[in-house]
Amino acid sequence: MSGFARGLLVGAAAAVAVGASLAAFTPISFDGPVASARTKPQLWHEGTDDTPAAKSLVPFTSFAPLVKQLKPAVVSISTRSVVRYRAMDPFEEFFRRFMGEPPYRRDPGEGTRTMPRSLGSGFIIHESGVVLTNNHVIERADEILVKLADGREFKATVVGRDPKTDVAVLRLDNAKDLPTVRLGDSDALEVGDWVVAIGNPFGLSHSVSTGIVSAKERFIGAGPYDDFIQTDAAINPGNSGGPLFDIHGNVVGINTAIVAQGQGIGFAVPINLVKALLPQLLEKGHVSRGWLGVMIQDVNESLAESLGLEGTRGALIAEVVEGSPAEKAGLRHGDVVVSVDGKPIDGYIQLSRTIALLAPGSTVEIGIVRDRKEMRIPVTIAEREDDQPVTPARGTRPGGESVKTLGLTVQEVPAELARRLRTRGGVLVAEVEPGGPAATAGVAAGDVLLEINRRPIRSVAEFREVVRALRPGEMTLLRLQRGDTAIYVAVRSSG
Repeated sequence: MSGFARGLLVGAAAAVAVGASLAAFTPISFDGPVASARTKPQLWHEGTDDTPAAKSLVPFTSFAPLVKQLKPAVVSISTRSVVRYRAMDPFEEFFRRFMGEPPYRRDPGEGTRTMPRSLGSGFIIHESGVVLTNNHVIERADEILVKLADGREFKATVVGRDPKTDVAVLRLDNAKDLPTVRLGDSDALEVGDWVVAIGNPFGLSHSVSTGIVSAKERFIGAGPYDDFIQTDAAINPGNSGGPLFDIHGNVVGINTAIVAQGQGIGFAVPINLVKALLPQLLEKGHVSRGWLGVMIQDVNESLAESLGLEGTRGALIAEVVEGSPAEKAGLRHGDVVVSVDGKPIDGYIQLSRTIALLAPGSTVEIGIVRDRKEMRIPVTIAEREDDQPVTPARGTRPGGESVKTLGLTVQEVPAELARRLRTRGGVLVAEVEPGGPAATAGVAAGDVLLEINRRPIRSVAEFREVVRALRPGEMTLLRLQRGDTAIYVAVRSSG
């Protein structure tokens, strides 16, 4: 199971993407921040601080009134999957036991069996039976059963799901007039704010835990668009897909993951991220993400010095994909993206998330720093298509021009390698001096050196000419190609 298998998973299960029409749902007006939602009815309720739940907590004395109001809309989700089995040949079973392996299956004959797979949580966002949960709760499920707090049970189908953010939307069969929750504003959360989690940990229905927001914008390696709220409210297996509330009774996150080795460390998908995905999940069952067409990296102190930047803000463009929106708009490698439509960009992860949430076809202003000057460039975002990465080529041959200034040994790029990498010019890094300036900066054997201080390098002779002119102690900007990825590193020449 990708991403969450490394000790971060709260529960496990799986989903079947079933397209379902929502034409019968009652339209609800919405004037929210998502462009694609303006022309579609919204099937969730926006929460505000001026609500009965909020007023009941002034002055704050107990979570009990809030919990009583919210519990009816929190549901328990169980799934079943059809497992196929076959009869075991006696000789094959004897062989498996001889090799120390467990029996394959003791069932006589062949056929199928329905097996329970997972237990998780969810919450109702529309009275007609629209439920939010985690994708991993219902993944690969053949049957989904949802149980309400009052004991009623409904079969559910999958309306839409997005594995990359671990979000899924269900629709309950033959449901109406159900209790609902309101979706709040996770961006307004601050570290230290109170939060309440309600779910079904270990199958213990409608358990409540409280805590605070421990951190925001956490990257835990669960997926390419990690942006988790960290909380110390108790989150356990079975809480997956359940709501994380603020003290006004608005959902601010979907409880998703825990650190298996730790206590008091849980993670929730921010509800603003979910709201940005909901119009597409409800309309077409999946998410189409925006694509800019750049390879990017963070700006460290060395790169900031070599680029003449004040601080380490922004995302450095290492490569612009041919024919991409970025190339058409005039973005170049070496540009540092510092904002999108005026919103500051602190690093490459934030830029990646921001672009992915933009609607394909929309136009945004990308703020960049180029040659120490800030400018804004309008870019029309395209739709992202997931491509298989090119396998990095690491084969090198020793020998070539040795230049001690940077601690590198380089040679001409072999023709076969140049075809693989689809690169023109450059020199191949054959060896890196252990402990030298290049090694310290992260240069590795097998990299192709494309530029030095923005000057293209087309041959070993050009490489030698450029490095001879470097001053001792000067911070030198190198542009490298590593496999199918271009990166920048800053090396201080040793003289």
